[in-house]
Amino acid sequence: MSFWVYILRCNDGTYYTGHTDDLDRRFAQHQAGEIPGYTHDRRPVELVFSEAFTDRIDALEREQQVKDWSRKKKEALIRGDWADVSEAARSRPRVSTSLDTGSNRTEDKELAQPSPVIVLVRPQLGENIGKAARAMLNFGLTEMRLVSPRDGWPNPDAGPSAAGADVVLDKAELFETLADAVADCAHVYATTVRKRGVTKPVVTPEEAAREIHGATGRSAYVFGPERSGLETEDVALARKILTVPINPEFGSLNLAQAVILCAYEWSKQASLEQPTLVDLGEPAPQAELEGMIEQFETLLEGAGYFFPPDRAPATKRTLRNLLTKPGWNHLEVRTLRGVLSALGNPRSR
Repeated sequence: MSFWVYILRCNDGTYYTGHTDDLDRRFAQHQAGEIPGYTHDRRPVELVFSEAFTDRIDALEREQQVKDWSRKKKEALIRGDWADVSEAARSRPRVSTSLDTGSNRTEDKELAQPSPVIVLVRPQLGENIGKAARAMLNFGLTEMRLVSPRDGWPNPDAGPSAAGADVVLDKAELFETLADAVADCAHVYATTVRKRGVTKPVVTPEEAAREIHGATGRSAYVFGPERSGLETEDVALARKILTVPINPEFGSLNLAQAVILCAYEWSKQASLEQPTLVDLGEPAPQAELEGMIEQFETLLEGAGYFFPPDRAPATKRTLRNLLTKPGWNHLEVRTLRGVLSALGNPRSR
């Protein structure tokens, strides 16, 4: 089953972006005014762009991405002009300088070491290059180097898969050989599930990240082609082999997954911005909990809940354990007691 992201040009010159699992039917509904909302009073509409996906989540993500684009960038997408799409992305104001190549700042804090380079050797599909860029940017890495990509570079299929990680693709560098790509790197890690007859130290992503943060000089993670991985000659250029502890019965990571594992381990020591912590409030004092438990027991006794009588002590003990587990704060206790009071003394509204 296919899912579609589409762009309509309305009769007032504006654009509408949506998604559907039946493109012809949805366009006909827009054209007929059967869908209330933006396009209803802006007919006739024209279908100017569509893109197919095999997964609804991917389609939804793409829809949200395109909706946020400027008019200039949407029109470049409609024309299929990927150079203009990239130019429009560069012209947008930056929200933060934390992901600029070379600076690697998180707010005002500068990292002690330059971030590692991600090197893709002979990548086969533009979509996978885009997905790798997306994985990188999620964890603060922006420097990608490409060694002899099969379909050349730039590749129009990379942009949609990057899901907004344009800064990575725009600055990606192209090299003819792996030796050229890592010439300025003192610490090179070849990612492979097999040693390929090369005797080198073997580390995990966590160990490699720890070494990179403690080392001087530039570092690089090297990833091979999707189908076959790195060749023996490629691994020979590295200082160490990086292998992910994986199920021996099924060792099948795709390129983006491998990149994200390494990027995540590196990011854990990179002081990237963390989600804002929410103050959960001080735990309620025991006296307030006792009052809540007593109120519970009073209501339940009135309802005849504690039956048979000889089981009442055990049932109350279970109830007490249940009510003291969550670590209620003062506001939560007051709120729940208000609920109990309303249940015990219902009022007509």
